[in-house]
Amino acid sequence: MTRRTSIRLVVLALAALPLAGCSYNTFVSQEEAIKAQWAQVENQLQRRNDLIPNLVETVKGYAAHEEGVFKEVADARSRLLSAKSPEETISAANQQTSALGRLLAISENYPQLKANEQFNRLMDELSGTENRIAVERMRYNERIQEYDTARRQFPGNLTARMFGFKEYPFFEAPPEARQVPKVNFKP
Repeated sequence: MTRRTSIRLVVLALAALPLAGCSYNTFVSQEEAIKAQWAQVENQLQRRNDLIPNLVETVKGYAAHEEGVFKEVADARSRLLSAKSPEETISAANQQTSALGRLLAISENYPQLKANEQFNRLMDELSGTENRIAVERMRYNERIQEYDTARRQFPGNLTARMFGFKEYPFFEAPPEARQVPKVNFKP
């Protein structure tokens, strides 16, 4: 390498140094935003977890023979409570969503249950919680998208690689959510 080329590389590196510091601070801010948004997702998942035992007990009174679904709901709840990483939490939350869907499908077969005031109140709470989870999940995914875009653009990609800024998982819907729900109005 010639002396002239070496000098150019040094000048280029020195010129890029302020850009790397700026990118570094951006990545730190974005990672903190991701963590804060993830905490909001977890808050809403915990709210749903707190509602589930009441909902299960109410439905159990009407549908005692549906034990398999109650076990699935309980197992999903336990998995969510013991999750240690965002990936484990996302998987457990998706399992819980599927189990709750089956539980709610059972409730459709019991007209007297749908007339129960406590059940209706719990369903309203659960519906509101599901909406909150959807909003927080969307916001979390938006933070990930902003971060990933900055992480992949030049010169941020150099800073990200140099300082080891990692990729975060998106919170995607479970495969069951892609299926068209079955609506039955027969009593």
